[in-house]
Amino acid sequence: MGRVTAPTPVIPVPPADLPGTLGALRAAGHQYRTVKQELRDNLLARMRSGETRFPGIVGYDDTVLPEVERALLAGHDMVLLGERGQGKTRLIRSLGALLDEWTPVLPGSVLNEHPMHPLTPASRAQVAEAGDDLPIGWLHRSMRYGEKLATPDTSVGDLIGDVDPIRIAQGRTLGDPETIHFGLVPRTNRGIFAVNELPDLAERIQVALLNVLEERDIQVRGYQLRLPLDLLLVASANPEDYTNRGRIITPLKDRFGAEIRTHYPVDLELELALIRQEADLVAEVPEHVLEVLARFARAVRESPSVDPRSGVSARFAIAAAETVAGAALRRAGLLAASDNPEGRPEAAVARVGDAVSVTSTLRGKVEFESGEEGRETEILAHLLRTATAETFRAHLAGLDLSGFTALVEDGAAIETGELVSATELLRQVGTVPGLAKVLDRLDLGDAPTSEEAAAAVEFVLEGLHLTRRLGKDVTDSGRTVYGGRG
Repeated sequence: MGRVTAPTPVIPVPPADLPGTLGALRAAGHQYRTVKQELRDNLLARMRSGETRFPGIVGYDDTVLPEVERALLAGHDMVLLGERGQGKTRLIRSLGALLDEWTPVLPGSVLNEHPMHPLTPASRAQVAEAGDDLPIGWLHRSMRYGEKLATPDTSVGDLIGDVDPIRIAQGRTLGDPETIHFGLVPRTNRGIFAVNELPDLAERIQVALLNVLEERDIQVRGYQLRLPLDLLLVASANPEDYTNRGRIITPLKDRFGAEIRTHYPVDLELELALIRQEADLVAEVPEHVLEVLARFARAVRESPSVDPRSGVSARFAIAAAETVAGAALRRAGLLAASDNPEGRPEAAVARVGDAVSVTSTLRGKVEFESGEEGRETEILAHLLRTATAETFRAHLAGLDLSGFTALVEDGAAIETGELVSATELLRQVGTVPGLAKVLDRLDLGDAPTSEEAAAAVEFVLEGLHLTRRLGKDVTDSGRTVYGGRG
């Protein structure tokens, strides 16, 4: 096999009209601002213009985002507390969009020093010597974000820095900042640094982070270096770990100005909006099927059989939608064009029966209570049936569906399944009284394709079974047979 080369990241190129020297920067009226001042000013500008402040963040408009905005306006470092899959990292990364698109820096400075506010003795001497003729560079906001997933083996050197023995061998003294190889936090100076799963950091690493936040100095190998770093520190944590004594040192908790609780989507519409935004669907998934999956995810989250301390990630519903789309695409790939009298291939349209595979493929995303060992798939299957029945009642309650129940009178049966084509399913049901109203209730339009019509028919049949108006059997070959009264 040939070697796979990773794509080279695209580094934005500064516009040609930006000042190129310190003198030109001053002449342009540029004023030095700290990162927190920059974030505050840009957030206020977006508020006043009505521009979207946090694009791509769903379900937090009235709860989490106002608290985040208050923290940013107050200039506070913050920690987001929430179970897995609540969008904490997505929200943290979105903060970078509130930085200036371009900011001036001293070329070659690993600390991203501002030409008007140099930090190290060497940089201050460089600025004093060159004066207004000092060449400057420009840094894009995409390069001003740093992130570290906290693990027990994270070292002080990773986050803060360590002594570089080569520079010591070259004759520099330990008091010289040039002897330090800086870690991730100093290298994100004048930017935003995020620590995910903060309680997983060892206590001595938390102490090092504490010094950076409050005392603004670095302690490496027994000596101190004053380094007034300019950054916004944002952390994420599971509430149980964060509030458990011994997992995080109390002084570090005290340094965060804001603790903000995140949550899962509060209602069904927000859950659906999140799936629509995030799922990469390889086939058409009708709205009623997406709603079944959204209700399913919410039912799993609320089930007493599931460990609430772990939570059920929003990625569960997203992965479920992608799995169902994959099942539809598989059916379309396996069915030959000869199965369709029009001679065209089966279009990839998901049906409610495609969701059955989700109960086995996604059970690893759910942490069950200890007493439920061995029943995981059974529990998920029950919750999926419940979600399907709720969606059926929500859309088709009160509709006359006697035309569908009449199809299986006198011992007749209707077969469907993963490898049953839309044409075959529709041929079995023929012209059904009430189908047009079903299609209208399911928002499938006035002229649905045969695959969309088949998806509606299968949904009705499954709903009638779940409300005990049709019987159902699954054959050894995996086909589903609806017939008789349940």
